[in-house]
Amino acid sequence: MHPYWITTSGHLGVGVTARSEADALQLFELAFPSKKVMGIEIIKDMNDLDQDHVIPNLAGANWLRRGIWLPQGQEHIAG
Repeated sequence: MHPYWITTSGHLGVGVTARSEADALQLFELAFPSKKVMGIEIIKDMNDLDQDHVIPNLAGANWLRRGIWLPQGQEHIAG
């Protein structure tokens, strides 16, 4: 399992933990079928995430479990 950051147009981005890049994109598509993916990368260090917007909004998010952890409200999407 790896945490991924998916960049989208018109949005800060989406945090997903998945088995692979393809798995992360599949979870993203389930949650946001109309959003376009601009990029995807493995998160190697949580300190690399936006400290002003992403980190403060992780309250209670479990980024070690498969699924979408940001934005909040999508935790139920885990395949």
